[in-house]
Amino acid sequence: MSRSSSRSPFVPLAVIAMVVAGSAAAFAYTAGWLSPERLTPSRLVAALAPPGGPALGHRRNHAKGICFTGEFQSNGNGMALSKAKVFTPGAWPVLGRFNLATPSPKAADATVRVRGMGLQITTPDGDVWRSAMIDPPIFAVSTPQAFYDLLGSAPKGPEAMKAFIGRHPEFMAFAGWAGSAPWTSSYAEDPFNSLNSFLFTDAAGTTRAVRWSLRPAATQMPITPEELARKGPNYLEQEIAQRVAGAPQRWTMVVTVAEPGDNTADPTKAWPQGRRTVEVGTLVVNKVIAEPDGPCRDINFDPTILPRGISVSDDPFPAARSSAYARSYDLRTSEAKDYPRTPVSGSAKP
Repeated sequence: MSRSSSRSPFVPLAVIAMVVAGSAAAFAYTAGWLSPERLTPSRLVAALAPPGGPALGHRRNHAKGICFTGEFQSNGNGMALSKAKVFTPGAWPVLGRFNLATPSPKAADATVRVRGMGLQITTPDGDVWRSAMIDPPIFAVSTPQAFYDLLGSAPKGPEAMKAFIGRHPEFMAFAGWAGSAPWTSSYAEDPFNSLNSFLFTDAAGTTRAVRWSLRPAATQMPITPEELARKGPNYLEQEIAQRVAGAPQRWTMVVTVAEPGDNTADPTKAWPQGRRTVEVGTLVVNKVIAEPDGPCRDINFDPTILPRGISVSDDPFPAARSSAYARSYDLRTSEAKDYPRTPVSGSAKP
């Protein structure tokens, strides 16, 4: 067992605060639901910036990443859940992005606890399915407002975090994951989870609440953060590029179906074991491209861009994420002149 997997789940609160300040930003509250001092995309995105200011030209969070292309091989099983073309038997083109949950494109791999995958699948009928997933099995907070409060508490240190947790005890489940789940030395070994609930509607008009996960075919090889640090600050990008050049990498997409009474609005609540699961296909990654000139550079992985047969649920976070992503996209595209058009030193080459 790796050192990280044997630690107490209650790692120092200051460390957890730093972890979540980066990773949770993918699920930010920006929809403007509070009044009169309602939150706005501008306020939220500004709060994500590190003390020295944002990295101009980059995503405001999950700023470090690398592109990939491949295909989604549908096995047809998903047709029992959704009428979306993506679930009919066949292979559909994908582009995506492996990434780290950090506002810094130069962050060392071993300093970032949460990893992510942005994914876009397109089908011949013109539908597009975009998803932004991360590797934790649960989210850190239960409401958008709690997330914004977390952003304000995290920089203030352990005492502020203790007070925050007193108001939001659900946070400790995420802290337990952060302190005990194994690290890996490859994106290929990581699972990626939607966390948020969505609705699938089949051809007969029946609608079901679901979540989905991508489960890696590669065997997980635990590593400590210290061992990962010794491999270099950009090892994950280098490793996945080399691995995919040697052979395509695969993840099985598994859809979990909620039962009546399951909480679909709170991503901190995992659904009970034993829920129906359906393996709907395989993501195959067959090429990795450095981000500066890659196809994912200008993609906004907005989770509300969905094909017919998939829609948002009562979970408030996808709409909030959509507005945060839009604001981040507007900022970084307006700063295009500041974006380096060559890979960060030491990163994987195309």
